[in-house]
Amino acid sequence: MLGLLTLSPLLAVSAAAVRFSSPGPAIYRQERVGRYGAPFEIRKFRTMRVGAAGPALTVGDDPRITRVGRWLRSTKLDELPQLWNVVRGDMSLVGPRPEVPQYVALWSPEDREVILSVRPGITDPASIEFRREAEALADVSDPESYYVEVVLPRKVALYRDYVSERTLRKDLAILVHTARTVVTG
Repeated sequence: MLGLLTLSPLLAVSAAAVRFSSPGPAIYRQERVGRYGAPFEIRKFRTMRVGAAGPALTVGDDPRITRVGRWLRSTKLDELPQLWNVVRGDMSLVGPRPEVPQYVALWSPEDREVILSVRPGITDPASIEFRREAEALADVSDPESYYVEVVLPRKVALYRDYVSERTLRKDLAILVHTARTVVTG
């Protein structure tokens, strides 16, 4: 709650920028899979045009992304509304990133049991390693297949490692590393 209050001016400016840059709501909601497989609505600042159809994955310079949205994504400010998910208890600051149901369905039952035993987080080692995922997907001929066959298995391995090795000290290190990565690009 303190994070939301402290960041409220930045949240307000970001929300206003989204609203003034393109028609539609400032907040985007999407179903994700949370702890114990329970669905929840993740919140982010909207970075795409409303009603823009296209693939589930965002690849490279996707034309659906607004100019403000591109900046929000590059700075990771689009993720700040997830602090509300943390306050609600759907997420934690650090934990495996919550996936959409279609990709969780591809995990093995063992992976689901381990990964979904903890709250999903705003950041984790996979978020840092795949910071430029959309750019990487733009360099392959079939982004969806590459995501499913290469990226997702690596993320699942990182999620499992995180869950099996998590400590408060490691969580603090991940938060610091995430902040450093966001600031330095």
